[in-house]
Amino acid sequence: MNKYSKNLVQNPKYEVGLEGMVKGRQCPTMTYMSNELVPGSNVYVEIGWVWDIPNPNHIPEHKHSDSDEFVFHIGSDHNNPEDLGGEIEFVVGGETLKINKTSAVYIPKGVVHGPLVWKSFTRPHIQMTMILNAGTLAEAAPAGFKGE
Repeated sequence: MNKYSKNLVQNPKYEVGLEGMVKGRQCPTMTYMSNELVPGSNVYVEIGWVWDIPNPNHIPEHKHSDSDEFVFHIGSDHNNPEDLGGEIEFVVGGETLKINKTSAVYIPKGVVHGPLVWKSFTRPHIQMTMILNAGTLAEAAPAGFKGE
């Protein structure tokens, strides 16, 4: 066995969004890093495809009191990888950010963020969150989700 094979996650957990279906996006999303998947990693990474304007069309306002978060929106056009394939409005700390390109947003711990709303859509893209210092679903509470 390779020394680092225990750190490789190829079979994600499907745990965020089990409580209800959201049309137009992957639900549940895929958890690719957590202390359960890689003990001691102490980071929570969740990934989901968006293939239409989600319905319901928002991620609610929330905050992470003990964790910094990065939110990525990644376009799928290999000929124009900076094009997101849609437009999103994301409120961070009371300021509305308009996102229409592949992007990353850093949200310091304690900063209220959301709602996140899709305004237009032309192509599937990926939404990914990385929550530092949060190794479990309950600690991470991605998109305001309150895990057990």
